[in-house]
Amino acid sequence: MREIIFDTETTGLEFKNDRVIEIGGIELLNHFPTGRSFHVYINPGDRRVHPDALAVHGITDDFLKDKPTFDRIVDELLEFFDGARWVAHNASFDMSFINAEFERLGRPPVPAEGVIDTLALARRKHPMGPNSLDALCRRYGIDNSHRTKHGALLDSELLAEVYIEMLGGRQAAFGLMPVEEGRPQHGEEVEVIDVRYERLRALPPRISATEQDGHAALVARLGQNAIWAKYS
Repeated sequence: MREIIFDTETTGLEFKNDRVIEIGGIELLNHFPTGRSFHVYINPGDRRVHPDALAVHGITDDFLKDKPTFDRIVDELLEFFDGARWVAHNASFDMSFINAEFERLGRPPVPAEGVIDTLALARRKHPMGPNSLDALCRRYGIDNSHRTKHGALLDSELLAEVYIEMLGGRQAAFGLMPVEEGRPQHGEEVEVIDVRYERLRALPPRISATEQDGHAALVARLGQNAIWAKYS
């Protein structure tokens, strides 16, 4: 199963009027990072960055002047996301902006069934919260000390780690994936490897003979109905 953990930064909070100015995405295959990523800054045209948004992500109008507009990056974006589930924290916010950009270009929206909201997952798993990205990083011991400002790619990288932990941790992703030309093939099943083995030599006992004799005497006093007798 292929998923893209992604995040956006925008000029403001109103998707009908504000614009996307940054998109970052991390590719997961069977809940394991492949090393592929997507990252782009976008010129919002005549839309200015709202001061409140600037305080969050620090992306200035001047910085965006020479960046491509959304119509110039849309094909590359769709190619990277093609066939994958879109995974975001508070996905309704990000998807409202993405779909608004698609609508302006006459492109079809991303269907709701193709989107996973990690905030909704976190609220079900940790109903007492808090469930912000920073709070989840603290909960799962993920280092986010370098996150002084919001950034689409950095937040995607952190969210990818959080998402994997919410699904059961990296142990859930262990397996042998078929590889062709150095890349896992999308849609392939994962073959689980049994890593159990027999020791060449048994480990030495950690209790002394005196302790073993004392335990045996105690079990004898408890009688045949004692639970220990079933394991002797």
